[in-house]
Amino acid sequence: MRIREQKLNFRKNYKSGALLELEKLANAEDRRKHPNVDVKYLAPLIYYDHDTNSLTKAVLAWLKLNNHHAERINTTGRPIDNRKVFMDVLGNQRTIGSVTWIPTSGQKGSADISAIINGKPCRIEIKFGADRQSKAQQEYQAQVEASGGTYLIVRSFQGFYDWYMEHCIE
Repeated sequence: MRIREQKLNFRKNYKSGALLELEKLANAEDRRKHPNVDVKYLAPLIYYDHDTNSLTKAVLAWLKLNNHHAERINTTGRPIDNRKVFMDVLGNQRTIGSVTWIPTSGQKGSADISAIINGKPCRIEIKFGADRQSKAQQEYQAQVEASGGTYLIVRSFQGFYDWYMEHCIE
């Protein structure tokens, strides 16, 4: 367990050149948006790619800062809370019931990010660590590519940045 924690801490403290570039771009945009605020009072924008959520946020920020349309797609469904809280005869608060999930109305296997880059549709699936594509995601990827769109699997921000620089800079 200790070695795993050390690796995670190293990963959190290590920043790729791509993440540093994203932070530089985001902080410059923040300064442009708030010209009347002294720079020392602006909180620095910091990005990581040490887990799925932070990697997704970094990719979204990069796309939006470079004037592309990008949105996160929620495919988790919706919770329905069937719990009831009541007082028993001794005056103790009790909860009965459970929370259930309704499946999403979106297509199974949808990518995490839907983007339009230079006028071309692009779907981006974020995978971190040992995470792998499901069968539904593989079928979704085939549909996107068959219709002329781009489907990208991102495992690190540096990998996304390298792809972006190679394929999207005009």
